[in-house]
Amino acid sequence: MATDKNLLAKGIKYLSGSLPLLFLGPIIINSAFKNEKHPLYPYVLALGIIIALAAMFLIYKGINTLVKSMFDGDKNSNS
Repeated sequence: MATDKNLLAKGIKYLSGSLPLLFLGPIIINSAFKNEKHPLYPYVLALGIIIALAAMFLIYKGINTLVKSMFDGDKNSNS
């Protein structure tokens, strides 16, 4: 079974891009909940939620790409 190295690198890039967002999202959400009386509270909370959702999406995309690189890499060699 051959591994597609370009696809593997792409998956690792997705996962490394999600790493800072994994920390940044909860920090922003926590900061928003500490300042509920501030007029920008809903916007900061929405920003934190969007960042957390983006981190989850990048993790999904990265793992999906890694699996494709490992198991679909030799798809053309069977022909």
